[in-house]
Amino acid sequence: MRKVIATVIFLCILCPIFVKALNLSFNDDILGLMVFKADIQDPLGNLVSWNEEDDSPCNWNGIKCNPRSNRVSQIVLDGFGLSGKISRGLLRLQLLRKLSLAKNNFTGSISSTVVQLDNLRVLDLSENNFFGLIPGDFFRQCGPLRSVSLAKNKFLGKIPGSLSSCVALGSLNLSSNQFSGLLPSGIWSLNGLRSLDLSDNLLDGEIPVGIEGMYNLRAINLRKNRLTGEFPDGIGSYLLLRSIDLSENSLSGELPETMQMLSLCNELILKNNAFVGTVPEWVGEMKSLEILDLSMNNFSGQFPTSIGKLQSLKLLNVSQNAISGNLPESMSNCVNLMTLDVSHNTLTGGLPPWVFKVGLRQVLFSENKLTGGLKNAFASSLDNSRQKLLALDISCNELSGEIPFAIGDFNSLRSFNISRNSLVGAIPHTVGLLKSLNVLDLSENRLNGSIPLELGGAYSLRELKLENNALTGEIPSSIGNCSTLVSMSLSHNGLTGPVPATLAKLTYLQNVDLSFNKLTGILPKQLVNLGHLLSFNISYNQLKGELPSGGLFNTISPYSVSANPSLCGAAVNRSCPTVLPKPIVLNPNSTESIPGTIPPTFGHEKKILSISALIAISAAAVIVVGVIAITVLNLRVRAATSRSTAALTFSGGDDFSGSRSTDANSGKLVMFSGELDFSTGSHALLNKDCELGRGGFGAVYRTVLADGMPVAIKKLTVSGLVKSQQDFEKEVKKLGKIRHPNLVALQGYYWTPSLQLLIYEFVAGGNLYEHIHESSSGNLLSWNERFNVILGTAKGLANLHRMNIIHYNLKSSNILIDSSGDPKVADYGLARLLPMLDRYVLSSKIQSALGYMAPEFACKTVKITEKCDVYGFGVLVLEVVTGKKPVEYMEDDVMVLCDIVRGALEDGKVEECVDGRLHGKFPVEEAIPVMKLGLICTSQVPSNRPDMAEVVNILEMIRCPSEGQDEPHQTL
Repeated sequence: MRKVIATVIFLCILCPIFVKALNLSFNDDILGLMVFKADIQDPLGNLVSWNEEDDSPCNWNGIKCNPRSNRVSQIVLDGFGLSGKISRGLLRLQLLRKLSLAKNNFTGSISSTVVQLDNLRVLDLSENNFFGLIPGDFFRQCGPLRSVSLAKNKFLGKIPGSLSSCVALGSLNLSSNQFSGLLPSGIWSLNGLRSLDLSDNLLDGEIPVGIEGMYNLRAINLRKNRLTGEFPDGIGSYLLLRSIDLSENSLSGELPETMQMLSLCNELILKNNAFVGTVPEWVGEMKSLEILDLSMNNFSGQFPTSIGKLQSLKLLNVSQNAISGNLPESMSNCVNLMTLDVSHNTLTGGLPPWVFKVGLRQVLFSENKLTGGLKNAFASSLDNSRQKLLALDISCNELSGEIPFAIGDFNSLRSFNISRNSLVGAIPHTVGLLKSLNVLDLSENRLNGSIPLELGGAYSLRELKLENNALTGEIPSSIGNCSTLVSMSLSHNGLTGPVPATLAKLTYLQNVDLSFNKLTGILPKQLVNLGHLLSFNISYNQLKGELPSGGLFNTISPYSVSANPSLCGAAVNRSCPTVLPKPIVLNPNSTESIPGTIPPTFGHEKKILSISALIAISAAAVIVVGVIAITVLNLRVRAATSRSTAALTFSGGDDFSGSRSTDANSGKLVMFSGELDFSTGSHALLNKDCELGRGGFGAVYRTVLADGMPVAIKKLTVSGLVKSQQDFEKEVKKLGKIRHPNLVALQGYYWTPSLQLLIYEFVAGGNLYEHIHESSSGNLLSWNERFNVILGTAKGLANLHRMNIIHYNLKSSNILIDSSGDPKVADYGLARLLPMLDRYVLSSKIQSALGYMAPEFACKTVKITEKCDVYGFGVLVLEVVTGKKPVEYMEDDVMVLCDIVRGALEDGKVEECVDGRLHGKFPVEEAIPVMKLGLICTSQVPSNRPDMAEVVNILEMIRCPSEGQDEPHQTL
């Protein structure tokens, strides 16, 4: 009896151990996944739900299980931002059917272990950073595999010959790597293969002539390799083929007749090879063709009339061949054709009238031998077809006659190029009706008359080319309405009159060529404000007076201003007689003679008012006016005291040398880069019309220095809290040394005991708040622009934190957007100017924007660190992505943005938070991780927030997988 009892007790003790061991045998999936997780980095926290204490992994993020066996059947971690290496732990997942790790940052080489799973059907490791050789036996045990993608990595060497073992393979994608050598012969024995993509590699040799067995093939892509030889004749046996892309190789010979049997083929792309012969008549038998691209080959002869049978054709490109004759009239039957490119051939005859009847979007006939006029072709166009045409290029032909007035009916036209023909007559005023036009090129014709005033109606113009014609009259001032204009060339005409001042309104203008005309008058001084200007050629005109001073004109090439006899200035090496000397430094407290003044004995004594005396008197008058102006400025800005004048002393270079005046009552102006005359813009400090805005630290004004450079001046209104002059200057000089493309540069400061000014670079594009919350639908920031703003802001903050500077006041109104769309963080480091970091001051005076403040501001025992900026950045990220304000007040409720997005994430609806004004035009694989990153940054616990340097790395990883793709992003 005792033995029985002992046995029972013994079994009771060991039973849980046996049960636990039994459970472990069923939990190989958890063990394998945890081993896999241990070898990778997860900066976005996408694998936080993977917990080894769970009984089952079926609810883990990215994991799917078979409902019958409750075993893991799929691992899909696409775009999770993961990095590291693939471990052998996955071998424990014996029932795994799909492994997809695409669009991550995995590195290293891969071993055959990933294809040794007996039930694996799908393997996708595309768009990572795997590199090196693939072992020759990599696919030795790949029997069950149906789909393999290793695209967009850095693999090199030969494609493994063991591919022939993958007898069940239906899809193989090894594109965008560095595979070299011959095409492996084993591929052609895979009779189940439906899709083969080996494009964008370094493969060479010939395509096998006797390829057999691939009768199920639907798509073959060998684009951008080094293949040679002829097109294999056996291609006609693949009756199910729908897509063929052999472009950008060195294939030669004529197209095989067997291709006409491919009646299901939708795409035939053979561009950039060395094919010869005529475009075959039998091409009309490939009646399913939608894309036919034979460009950049050596095809010759006339185009076949059978092309009219291709009623499904949408794109036809035979450019850069030697095709001659007329295009056949039968092409009018191609009713679905949208793009026709026959440029760079030897086509003759007139512009076919049918091209404006079939609803084409792009018509490209450039560099042929077309003759005749345009009137008949334009007159034959149908109303609905006129609404569809986007691009018309018939340049470099032998066309004559006038430009038809009917051009104004093509109101969707974005590009119109008719240059290098023999057209005559005036430019029709109807071009002003082309509201969507981006490019207008009428250059190198025989056009005459004036540039129509109505041209200003084409306000979307970015490029205007009218050079080498016989145009006369003045440049219309209405050109200033073309606010997006980047390039304008009107050279080699007979234009007269002045250069219109409205050109200064074209803030995006980069290149201007007005040379070889008869322009007169003085150049508008406002042109110096064109901050993007790269070239401005006014040579060979009749302009006069002084060249503008500032901007590009300070370094303009003498060639660009030559042959204007009455023009003066340094660039033309001709002094201007009316220019008077200007004082460099004015110090009314000094008893020494002022440099630059003229002694009273100067000149001929017998002449009472000689020319030299007149100059001296005028110079003295200028000096007196300058002294008076500076005196008035200092009296007004120091109204609280009755001090007299202040000496404005300039300091240049990196040593930040101080003022030469030591008078305690004197003002001190220091510029950190060169000697700049500040006095010409001083009136703006007290001019409400020049005020840009107000913030917690003070008002900001815009003014222009004497050299034409605009600056922004912050007039501090916290003077009672500002440190002593010594401490103030010490901190400001530290800020002045900061230079980063995403930070607004501090260029100088002005100090008196009662007035402090900070001088910043001027950023012309407004602030982020305006772009997000106040822009019209036409100026709405796109997804790419929003992502760039987020990334640039992160880089700017990361740079500040590396220098131990906390911003404290991050918000959308403190992110400025320059003319290139890049963000610049403003108002950083101003709290360092206070004698102490008082929390009340920081929260009430500086951190004035509710919703951006980190929760630790409310707790006196928690240290204020850079993590406060990270919190504000997280709120900013959500604001940019959603288009909503951090806090919005409803009638009966207060909506906090962080809470709304966090709740949507928990409900699986986070993508619905993206700004609806984008209309779904954003990549989901970027938008969702960015919002998750924003939520991580707004964690209530500071230690849980990442550093800004880590934030930059995460954002770059989110963006990198989608760069360089030919395919569009997946959109909602």
